[in-house]
Amino acid sequence: MTYALSITMDLPFDETVEATRAALTTSGFGVVSDIDMHATFGAKLGESAAAELGEYRILGACNPRLAQRALASEPDVGLLLPCNVVVRRAPHASSTTVQAIDAMVISDLSGHAAVTEVATEATALLRAALDVLAAGGGAKPANLGLSDAAS
Repeated sequence: MTYALSITMDLPFDETVEATRAALTTSGFGVVSDIDMHATFGAKLGESAAAELGEYRILGACNPRLAQRALASEPDVGLLLPCNVVVRRAPHASSTTVQAIDAMVISDLSGHAAVTEVATEATALLRAALDVLAAGGGAKPANLGLSDAAS
């Protein structure tokens, strides 16, 4: 099952995070959570675990209009929100990977027609955000075995 839309960026990690936030905004998403896994690993597991992970942020992206429609049709879908967007860079890597959830996974789990409609729109908007990133320069599709490289 494909569950990620992915690109790689030839930009430094912090610049990629900021560009990702801006691209999400252009597609109607706000970032409602920002989890710094590198810092969490460092604090909870030690610096060696953080170093092994590399830079890794999970951005919780929310389009309020879509979330409202999804929750109105199936309140349990909140368990699958917000749409996660990962920005990661392995130690010693020369590029940064950006991955967005393919929201059709939410539809597959729900099976509710109204949720499928919302998931279709959310996936299109997330693809558009990745396209904005790619148009900003330094991006290329990633082939990670679980990505939609055609996006």
